[in-house]
Amino acid sequence: MSGWPIIIGLDELAHGPLSFVFEADEKTRDNLARTLHLASLDMLKGEATVTPWLDGARIDGAYEADLAQICGITAEPLPVQLANTFSLRVLPAASANAPQAGEEVEIDPDAEDPPDLLEDDRIDLTAYAFEHLALDLDPFPRKPGAEFVPPEESADLSPFAVLKAFKPPEDGQ
Repeated sequence: MSGWPIIIGLDELAHGPLSFVFEADEKTRDNLARTLHLASLDMLKGEATVTPWLDGARIDGAYEADLAQICGITAEPLPVQLANTFSLRVLPAASANAPQAGEEVEIDPDAEDPPDLLEDDRIDLTAYAFEHLALDLDPFPRKPGAEFVPPEESADLSPFAVLKAFKPPEDGQ
């Protein structure tokens, strides 16, 4: 299966792992670029393997993207090529294996992330690829060599500087 989106049900994993290849078409890329405030998203493709895990799934994927962010200084398009892998686990919200609300959670930065909870028994693989692309974007893109040059400061920065220029007529009228 290829295309965008790729949504599978957990029941499809009954016979073992499944692999998928995906590529966003032009209309989808335009919508995704607007969502991420990109100048353009020229290519977004990837692959994912979904393996049964407990009563949910493990997703191992990779994506590649050619895009253009907006330089925060010059406001010009900044071409960027990104590629990365991702791995996560998902469980249905009603799973006995899911973390319970109000349960104390111990945070270990070296441990694997807790599983994502699905709203139902369906997994949108392309949404996970898009999420990881968004996380990999530079939040402050800047073209090489671009520097912010602040405007020269005015001698009169006070809001009352305009009032200094106002003088009543000399003859008292």
